[in-house]
Amino acid sequence: MLKKMRMRFAKAAMSAFFAVTAVLLIGINGWNYSVTVNRLDQALVRLTEFHPPDRQPEDRPGLPPDFGKEPSREAPYMMRYFVVDINAQGEPLDIMMDHVSSVSEGTAASYAEEAWKKKREKGFLEEYRYLAKKQGQGVRIVFLNAANEKQFMKTLLFVSCLVGLISLIAAFFLVCVFSGYAVRPYLENIERQKRFITDASHELKTPLASILTSADVLAMEEENEWVQNIRRQTVKLSNLVQKMVLLSKLSEERRVLEEEEFSFSEVVWEVAEPFFSTAKAEGKRFLYQIEDALTLKGDRDTVCQMVSALLDNAFRYSGPDGTIWLNVYAKRRRIALEMSNTCNIDQKMDLDRLFERFYRPDKSRTAKTGGSGIGLSIAKAAAEAHKGKITVICENGKKICFKVVL
Repeated sequence: MLKKMRMRFAKAAMSAFFAVTAVLLIGINGWNYSVTVNRLDQALVRLTEFHPPDRQPEDRPGLPPDFGKEPSREAPYMMRYFVVDINAQGEPLDIMMDHVSSVSEGTAASYAEEAWKKKREKGFLEEYRYLAKKQGQGVRIVFLNAANEKQFMKTLLFVSCLVGLISLIAAFFLVCVFSGYAVRPYLENIERQKRFITDASHELKTPLASILTSADVLAMEEENEWVQNIRRQTVKLSNLVQKMVLLSKLSEERRVLEEEEFSFSEVVWEVAEPFFSTAKAEGKRFLYQIEDALTLKGDRDTVCQMVSALLDNAFRYSGPDGTIWLNVYAKRRRIALEMSNTCNIDQKMDLDRLFERFYRPDKSRTAKTGGSGIGLSIAKAAAEAHKGKITVICENGKKICFKVVL
């Protein structure tokens, strides 16, 4: 149980830390992307308003004096861009390349055609950010080199993800180290409760046996309804004590099952045989299909308790003239047992609570059937002790099926 609790605590802590880290990474990189693209778009807007009268180097004007927050005469040479004017058919009319040297006129024309085909006002083309604005009968497309900005965004993304990954690994290590200290008080409380149940059950055995013996003696002298009731209630209480002891042992973390290889099919037949007469006496239908030669390695007595608990539950709550189905078969390399019965339960009920100790969805009905509310808890504990799983499905509130996979 300590291992399971530590794993649950670690999963919860790491899920929360991962969520916070993911939000931070998305926020940081999203904010950086938004700021960078906004800055590039602002520069492109200003560049679309700038049209040099000629493109001779000696007469080439710079950017407008109010361009940017800190105007500089070197600004034109610090930004690499080119401008392409195209007509309504996407054909280049004029190409201005005074501020770029790594792009030929043919490449600039192809960039403009590709941007025009995208039918988008702005976007990225390789290492350039472009902006298209209508001017007269044509369109002016400005391409601004954003290689440095894109490289910075990639670097920030890589570094932030790397830091996030390292932080997750470090957090996982710390959570694993300190999770034992975090869950230990809770586990100690559970262990104390288990010891109390076990000790109290053992202490109850002696007085219950004495009461039952005294009732037997009284019955030999004078049999009456009071003596019968004492014997009946004493037997019921003794069975409940035995079930509580068994459930407590199955829930122990370090319990070692007496593993042996046995015939699972024979165990099911052995446990199910008395229920055939029960079905006949109560007027119920008991249908079964048990595959032969199925073997299991585990504790035979515990498996018997599990099958008995499921059968007893099916017969108790199948209702008058009900039907019970028992199906045992091989499922790949495992064994599956399906126990179904007719019923009449609320479809909104939380079916997982059926495995809780002393849980009774219908107290008045349980009082009539005589159930203790602990049988399904034993079945679940027995299945988990054999590294198996038990699930429950309810069909339209008229049929309920418990499936065990071992």
